Amino acid sequence: MGYGLLAGIEGRLVRVGSDRFMTLEGIPLPSALLALQETCHVQGHSLVMVAADDRLVGAIELQPTIRPEAKAVIDELRRRNLAFYIISGDQEGPTRALAQTLGIDHYFANTLPENKAKLVEQLQQEGRSVCFVGDGINDSIALKKANVSVSLRGSTTVAMDTAQIVLMDTTLEQLPMLFKLAEEMAGNLKTTQTLAIVPGLGIWAGVFCFHLGILGAVLIFEASLWAGIANAVRPLLTYKEEDKGKKEEKDIFETDEKSVA
Repeated sequence: MGYGLLAGIEGRLVRVGSDRFMTLEGIPLPSALLALQETCHVQGHSLVMVAADDRLVGAIELQPTIRPEAKAVIDELRRRNLAFYIISGDQEGPTRALAQTLGIDHYFANTLPENKAKLVEQLQQEGRSVCFVGDGINDSIALKKANVSVSLRGSTTVAMDTAQIVLMDTTLEQLPMLFKLAEEMAGNLKTTQTLAIVPGLGIWAGVFCFHLGILGAVLIFEASLWAGIANAVRPLLTYKEEDKGKKEEKDIFETDEKSVA
């Protein structure tokens, strides 16, 4: 359901989840615990409640940990004039605190898995292209609905199997690179299209207006063909050179470290 879970342990029914889950299961919640939950939410923490059989026996306070690279990645992506949304199944308080910490204006809290997908569809209906980043089982439906879906190595199997892109270094540091690659690919395709269309139009114009012969037409066509191939493989050569430069820089850095040692 997205609220909590039930498990049978040594003949007892154990429930673990949110206050909503306990209420749905008919577990009474002491007023002192509800007050503690409000305090946790103000601090940006979450409270997970534990019940054995039909009695609440305790609670676990969870303090969210933000990925160390998250703020820098969001700041870099913000330069592309992107809009950011947090879609969380957590309570309002912790979700709001997370949004404030990361400088994100839009957030949705208390969101069930199927509603995450509905929010993605809602953004798409507003004319937006949605890139959804998720790593949990509850994110799988939204990952499926998004225009571009991204997960990370080490995430749940369902998330990695559903996502179109999996970042293999287990961090978000390469996320801006995806947008850079997409822009470069779009530019490369436009250039290739121009190299294919313009010479063809030139051949037709040359034949009808300037009496271009078959030899001239073939030369123009061949030049267009090889120019298109060269442009298509250019990104591969460019990134090979960049990788080589990074490797040489790394080797120099390691050599300097050994020299200092």
